[in-house]
Amino acid sequence: MENFGTWSVLTTNFLLILYIAINGVTLSSVLHMVNGKWRFQVRDLACALSVLFPVAGVLLLILLLNGEATFSWLGTAHDDPEHHLPGWHNYAFLVARQIAGFLFVWWLYRLFIKYQALSEVDESYAVQRKFRNIALLIPFAYIPYGTMVAWDFEMTQIPGWHSASYGFYHFQSNFHMFLGFFTVFLFFLNRSGKLTKSFAPHIFNYMAQFMLGMTILWTYLYFTQYLIMWYGRLPEEMGRFFGMMHNDLSPLWWTFLALKFIIPFATLAITPNRHNPVVVTMVGCSIVLGTWIERYTWISGSVDPSFYHIPMSSIVDILFTVGVIVVAWIVVKRGLIQKGLIRS
Repeated sequence: MENFGTWSVLTTNFLLILYIAINGVTLSSVLHMVNGKWRFQVRDLACALSVLFPVAGVLLLILLLNGEATFSWLGTAHDDPEHHLPGWHNYAFLVARQIAGFLFVWWLYRLFIKYQALSEVDESYAVQRKFRNIALLIPFAYIPYGTMVAWDFEMTQIPGWHSASYGFYHFQSNFHMFLGFFTVFLFFLNRSGKLTKSFAPHIFNYMAQFMLGMTILWTYLYFTQYLIMWYGRLPEEMGRFFGMMHNDLSPLWWTFLALKFIIPFATLAITPNRHNPVVVTMVGCSIVLGTWIERYTWISGSVDPSFYHIPMSSIVDILFTVGVIVVAWIVVKRGLIQKGLIRS
């Protein structure tokens, strides 16, 4: 466990890549279900990010093979019947459910993309109905899968520590991150001049409104956990919060609060800012960076301070992160070209 902080960087990178791959389809399905007319301008670009599934899959296998370097509870006593969900800390079961869940979600999301494309050329009732039904299934897959990922990679890193709303907090936070990432993605693609099909400038206003709503919801979910434990005087639960808020990770803790709540809310609550693509994109960058720090703080903060460090303070952290970003960009660019969404 000596290198837990370094491997926490890789875990954090995996989670962001995973949710970027997943949430393009999730966003498209949500917009389809609410009949958002602007979905036609962005849904192909959003779904194109699903090409990151293989990258996320490779990172998942690496993390599962790492054992104790990824999951701090391995090698410790975790079969105490008083612990919450003691059967959850079974490594063979963890590996099986993570791989099975990942493959199922990948299959279902590919099916959505297939029928989304088919619905554009086949207006028959059968195709349109099947596409709608698949779109309805997406949230029912995203929520339990996101909850499982939240429990395995973050919540249960400390056996016995639990929060009834942690799953919701985790996958909503990562959807919040995706909205920020997708805004930045759209901005730079639009500025590149390589898009084969342009979109209207008001899309940035829609993304800004979406990000503002998700910022408020994220803040509510974040403080929900804290207030329940604080008001309930549950010292065994508050220990994890105090460990991150008052120890070596405290600068990161307060930084991600500023990046995910204070900056987005204070900026996007002002109406003219929501109509400025540059300002909206800067807020998107703030949310993405804040989510990265948030994920690292929860993961690395689950162990004694001697086993973690401030991220990017070692060459291995930087190599892990730069390597993942470069591979992800190459895969996404190739996917966009193959799908005819950008010119080579």
